[in-house]
Order: sequence, then structure tokens, then C-alpha cells
Amino acid sequence: MEKIIVVGAGFSGATIARLLAESGKDVIVVDKRDTIGGNAYDCIDKNGIRIQPYGPHIFHTHDKEIFDFLSKFTEWNKYEHRVKAKVRKDKVVPVPFNLTSLFELYPKAKAERIKDVLVKEIGLDKKVPILQLKKHESAEIREFADFVYKNIFYIYTMKQWGFKPEQLGEAVMNRVPVYVSEEDRYFTDEFQYMPKNGFAEMISNILRHPRIQLKLRTDAMKRLTFADGVIYLDGKPLDGMVIYTGCVDELFGYKYGVLPYRSLKFKFKTLKTPSYQESAVINYTTSHKFTRISEFTKFACEPQENATVIVKEYPQKFKKGKNIPYYPIPIEKNRQHYAKYEQEAKTYKNLYLLGRLAKYKYIDMDDAVRYAMDLYTEITGDTVDINDIANN
Repeated sequence: MEKIIVVGAGFSGATIARLLAESGKDVIVVDKRDTIGGNAYDCIDKNGIRIQPYGPHIFHTHDKEIFDFLSKFTEWNKYEHRVKAKVRKDKVVPVPFNLTSLFELYPKAKAERIKDVLVKEIGLDKKVPILQLKKHESAEIREFADFVYKNIFYIYTMKQWGFKPEQLGEAVMNRVPVYVSEEDRYFTDEFQYMPKNGFAEMISNILRHPRIQLKLRTDAMKRLTFADGVIYLDGKPLDGMVIYTGCVDELFGYKYGVLPYRSLKFKFKTLKTPSYQESAVINYTTSHKFTRISEFTKFACEPQENATVIVKEYPQKFKKGKNIPYYPIPIEKNRQHYAKYEQEAKTYKNLYLLGRLAKYKYIDMDDAVRYAMDLYTEITGDTVDINDIANN
């Protein structure tokens, strides 16, 4: 009997498994961890607060099809993410940088002049890449752009990635625009929610199907072998396919070397107070070794009277076997390194790479679902019809 093995029980693995199961395929999902959801896993701590051990995750999308798909597996709490940055000891301002930030950090007369130029040239309620402003003909606008670049973006990026922004490419730099408005939401997508009972329950519901067999605490690489274009399961050629969502260098035994990633160290702290900070996330863009402090009660819409939980994030180098790979580092040298593994994967007709680690590409949760839908179409030749998927 043909076997479909999905390695990884996160967003990518769960979505492709469910879609294939809905089409009548039997799927085995395996994961080394004893939890569901990958890095989006969450749980209730001893204080009754929902925390995310692998760092904060917020769902947002402009894609109604993705939202409708996930809505079959969860109820939602409306949540609009707002982030502030501690730029100076006495100044905490909205990010992305907006008109409110401008007037908080600049004298009123100067702020008015800068605003007038931005509104006239860019337009109200528009976004402008910081690189564009850094090239402006006005010295005052260039000075403003340099200030925002250094104090909001440059130092933070150095901490986060270990590289200068320009080394990461223009696409990364353009992710942090200036808002010519008082819009203070971090995301402007139409659909911004948190799953009512958490991401882990939602993904568990996605995997709850009679044709899906879930095996946690299972290392697929101890049973799968890849050699000369043939996948072996327990020493015998596999009759079926493997959809792999883990680190692609691990898949092939690091034959081309370890791919570079950024890792994170989290320091959690429970405080006997109902609230610690004014926003769910405050970025520390110019000071401290950590990049941000997140407060979980503000994400989950579950405030407690006597306690809150915060987490500080410390970016660090990934060391194989020592910590967790979180983010592929998007520089050309690394993309060329990954291309060797990608080419190797193409020699296996029954192997599909899916997700952030396997594709060596940073993707949001909604993108993970979309890529899984696209892969389903590639494998089956059918498009996804949300109406055909049963609710859990």
C-alpha cells in the first residue's frame, strides 16, 4: 500500500496532511517533539495564562480562503497587534514609525514640516520605504530618515540577524516602512485574530481525521534513508511519498554542510501584577541585548487579576545540537548554499519540501497554509475547495 509520510506537525505539515486526507489519502504525520504545532505550540501555565514557549505567534492574513480554512478548526478572538519601540529611556513610540512617533520624538515645528512634505509627496495613509526617504532631495527629510533607520531599524536588525540591514537585501529593509498616518496597527491585513483556545488546539483539530495517523516523539530520520534518488523506509524502497518540513540539511545528513540559521533564547518571568507594559510587544531598538519583551496576557485576551507573564528574546547563532533553528538568514551566500540541497531533493521524485526550514525561507503562518494548498494542487492536480472540508 502506498504510504504518504509527512514529517513535521506544524502549520505546514498539518495543512497538507489534512488536505490529502480529505481527498481520500491515508497519511502518517510524524514529529520528534511530544507536542503539536511546531514553534506555534502554546499551553496554559500554572497561573492560567496561555503562553507560547517558542515565542509569540500572531495570526494575520489578507487571504479569505486561508482564514475560512482555519476557521473550520477554531473559533477566534479578534486581536489587532500593536508594537511599540523603546527608542530612548523616556520615549516609547509606535512601530512601524508613524505620524504619532514623529511628533513624540521631534519638536512640533520640525515634525510639522516633515509631515507636510510626506503628506504632499507620498499621500496621507500611505507607506513609504525608508530607503526612499534616505535618498530624498531635502536634507531635513534625509536626516529624519537616517534617524528612523538607525534608531528603529539598524541596531535592532543587527541584534536580530547578526548582519547589517544592507547585507540582508532591499526586500528586508523595505519591510519597515514609515506610515504617513496615525495607523498604529503592526499589521493591516483584513483578518487579524488569535485562535480562541490556542494554536495547538487548532492544529490538533486540523490533524483530527480518520485517515491521519499522528506519531509524536518519533524521529523520521531514524527510519528513512535517502540514497541515489531512492527513499528507503526501514531499509526497503518506499512505496509512496515523503513531505518533509524539517531542516533540509539534516534530511541529507549535512552532506553540503550545516545551513546557517538564527536561533533565539527566551527568558520567561511571571510577575504578580495584572499588567507589565502598555503594549503586547515593546521592541528595544537601541539598548539591551534582547530585542523585545512580549506580554502574553495581552495576546490571548485573557487578563489575570494577580499575574502576568513576560518573555525577553535574545537572538543568537544557531549551533547544531545546541539550540533550535528559527530563521533562515536571507543573504545570497546562504541561498546558494541551500540551492545545493534543493537540487539534491529534486533527484527524488517522491520527495516534497514544504515549510520554512525545508524551503529555507521565512514565511508567516498564513503563507505556510497557502504553500501547503499549492503543494496539494501540485501533487493531486486538484484545487482546494474549502466547502468540501469537514468542520471539526
